[in-house]
Amino acid sequence: MPQTKAAKKSLRQTQKRTQRNRAYKSRIRTSIRKLRRAVAENRSDEARLALREATSLLDKAREKGIMHANSVSRRKSRLNLLVNKLETPAEA
Repeated sequence: MPQTKAAKKSLRQTQKRTQRNRAYKSRIRTSIRKLRRAVAENRSDEARLALREATSLLDKAREKGIMHANSVSRRKSRLNLLVNKLETPAEA
């Protein structure tokens, strides 16, 4: 346990930030799950909307320092590939 006043404050701040970051990451995971479900069920309109929402949440997480920029870029790229495969007819 922290002993000094500054260490106690630091612990409080860390706990508050951890809780906020955890909630934000949970929202991101939920939106990505929604997107993957729409892709699995071949609903391209719903997948496009879910992609927009997920992309927005990921960008905000990057701006706030919750997620690393490269991690966000990688996730966005993979999600875009999923949706683009859904909308492109399979080549025979």
